[in-house]
Parts: sequence; C-alpha cells; structure tokens
Amino acid sequence: MTRLRIGLAGAPVLLLGGVAGTASAAAAATPALLAHQAPLALDGAATGWILTSTALVLLMTLPGLALFYGGMVRRKNVIATITQSLGVASVVTLAWFIAGYGLSFGVGQPVGGYSGDEVQSYIGSFQALFLNGVTPTTAHSLAPGLPEYLWIAYQLTFAIITPALIAGAFAERIKYSGLLLFTGLWTLLVYAPICHWVWGGGFLGSAGVLDFAGGAVVHVNAGVAGLVCAIFLGARKGYGKDSMVAHNPVLTMIGASLLLVGWIGFNAGSAWTADAIASVAILNTILAAMAGSLTWKIVEVMEKRKPSLIGVLSGLIAGLVAITPAAGLVDPKGAVIIGLASGPVCYAASVWIKKLLRYDDSLDAFGIHGAGGILGALLTGVFASAAVNGVAEGATLAKQAWGLGVTIGWSAVVTFLILVVCKFTTGLRVTAEQEQEGLDGHLHGEVMEGV
Repeated sequence: MTRLRIGLAGAPVLLLGGVAGTASAAAAATPALLAHQAPLALDGAATGWILTSTALVLLMTLPGLALFYGGMVRRKNVIATITQSLGVASVVTLAWFIAGYGLSFGVGQPVGGYSGDEVQSYIGSFQALFLNGVTPTTAHSLAPGLPEYLWIAYQLTFAIITPALIAGAFAERIKYSGLLLFTGLWTLLVYAPICHWVWGGGFLGSAGVLDFAGGAVVHVNAGVAGLVCAIFLGARKGYGKDSMVAHNPVLTMIGASLLLVGWIGFNAGSAWTADAIASVAILNTILAAMAGSLTWKIVEVMEKRKPSLIGVLSGLIAGLVAITPAAGLVDPKGAVIIGLASGPVCYAASVWIKKLLRYDDSLDAFGIHGAGGILGALLTGVFASAAVNGVAEGATLAKQAWGLGVTIGWSAVVTFLILVVCKFTTGLRVTAEQEQEGLDGHLHGEVMEGV
C-alpha cells in the first residue's frame, strides 16, 4: 500500500462549444481540487485490476467471513453470526461515506495553532465530508491513474472487513444494537486514524513502517480490539464446561475458500495495478497460506493425534494473515518462511495461550489475526527486499516493532473507551436467557430448520 503510482500522461481535454477551450476557461469551469486530489490520468489496465480486486475483497466479508464464522458457532447462533457481518458492512459503508474516507486519506488542514503538516501526521480532514468534491475526473494523489470513486470503493472494502473480523471475538453473546454502535464509533475513532498513520500520509508510513496490504491496519488492529472486547464482555455461559464445537465445519470450509480467493484482491490488489509486484504478491499469498495450513496441522497432530478440518482451515487463514503486510515486499522464499512460522504461532495463541489466560476469544480473532498479524509485520522487517520492491529499502525490525506498538496501544485503549460508551447506551451483552436459548430466535426471529 505504500508504493507511489505515477498516472499515464494525457488528461482529457475540456471542450467548450465543440472546440477545445482556452486554459483560462478550463480553469474557470473546473472546480478546485481538494488537498488530497489530483486530476485523473486514467490508467485503464490499473482501473480494470482494481475494479476486480474491489469485488474480491468485498467477497471476503460477504459471504466469505460470514460463512467462515457462521460454521464455527453453535447451531442456535448461526443466523445471528452471519447477520453481524452484514450489519457491520452496512454501518462501515455509511461511516466511510460520511467521514471515514476523508479522515483516512484526506490531507490534514490547519487547526488551532497547528499547521496542516502537523495535523496531517495524525489525521486527514473533513474536506471530503459526504464525498463532497469527489467527481468522475478526480483521483487521489496516491493513485492518479485510478478514478477516485474506485479508490474510495477499494479502500472501503478494507474498512468493512476489519471490524467484521472483531465480531469473531465476542460471537454468541453480543446485542445487535450494541454491535452496530460499536462498529460506527470504532471505524471513525480507531480504523480511520491508524489507516491514515500508515497509508494516508501519517507519521508511521512517513517513518518507514511497512504494511503492504493490512498487517497492522487490518489484522493487528482487529485482533487487539477483539481481545479487548472478549475480556470486557466476559466469557460465554458455560465456557470451559459445555460443548461449544462448530456446528458445520463444511460451511466454514466454504467461507475459508472464499476468503482465500478474495485475499488475492486484498494482497495483489494492493500493488494498485497489474504488474510484477502484484504477481509476486499473489504467489506469496498462496505459498504462505498453504505453508500455514501445513504447520498448524503438524502441531495439531502432535497434540491431539488428529488433524481437524477447522484446524487445517485456521492454519490456512493464519498464513494469509501473516503474509499480508509482506505480500508485495518479500520474495517467495521469505513468504514460505512467514507461512511456516504462522501455523505454530497462531496455534499457540488460539489454543494454549487462550486456555492459560482463560479469556473467551470465541472464534480466535486475536489468536489468528492478532498473533498472525504481529508475526507477519515483524518478519516483514526481516525479509523485505528492495530487489522485489524498492519501498523495502531501509526496512528494519525496529521500525516494524515501533509501528506495532503504536497500533496496539491506540487500538486497545480507544476500543475499551468505545465499549464503555456502548455499555451505558445501547448495552452490549444479551440476557442470560437469550444466550442460553440462542440469539437467532431472540434477536432476529429466525431459526435454522430443525432447531
């Protein structure tokens, strides 16, 4: 996500009365650009690839993540869990339209005694509130070859999946109204600032912190927030005593497969065009995913003597998470090492550490996305190669660790404050009776056939 793109030359010529207008007439007819904008210099090949990638990343949440999570909960909570993914997508989309895009990718403006450059280090602006000023002829200055409407849509899909991942941490026990309020606040107060710091011209990206497609911005951010949510809400009734096995691993398999395919748009799309870096990113993504699945399986067999389908799929996702920050920055050998490491690390976080500390991260949002994202971000500093991508020049483990520290601290503290607000407004946790009987019927008036 940190690569500078130079658009193709030859912007459209403004015609007045059927002939080319003068420069002064064109300037008068063209609205002034916002601080983050550039005139669109359309790159058709790049636009076609990002149109495809946008659809792929949206597929990751709907229906990919919805089915992945839906298959892992108990039968009485399947509809509620799947509905959460759609609810999150709806709230984030509107929040992004209203202010999220500008706060993430706008250019900071002077406020109080602070200059625009000082503000820009920490947050964007409200210039594009409700997408005012965005037109078919504008582009974001980071990607002048892409129509700004497409850039907004592509970045929106990243904003959608991030809080959707968090929902796995508190599955089977949260109120739907509480989830929606939490999502709106979290998108604007947690996701948007961190996105800006890394990708939007903020202080982390400027300091050389690398995150090709969302290791810190998406996975660590969501994983840490999920851990805070799981601890704040407390464990499910009967956790550690009652059977809470996945009701339909096949459903989870379908969801994981959709996530794998969608991840191509997530990682290879983050090259912003169909080029050699996109090519290495797609290969690295597949290599790491399969390596992670294999090593998770090995650890599981060593401990439990049998490789479960849920376990194999969890390892697959672990590999995908870990390679995300490094996908377009490392060579295939580095990708394989990252993938191989992700299986044992995420298994330990999802099984051993969770059991030791006794928190109920229902679907391992932190165990896979938090732990895997941290691992991948750190190893990016080790394996990033300027021979693959010039942006990797100067990458260090120390820079990556510092970026992770900032991300983890902000996500944890602000997530906690948002949960406090939600607790005393909409409320967060369902009643004991609703939790016992299942959220599907109580919250949504629908149940799976046969329940």
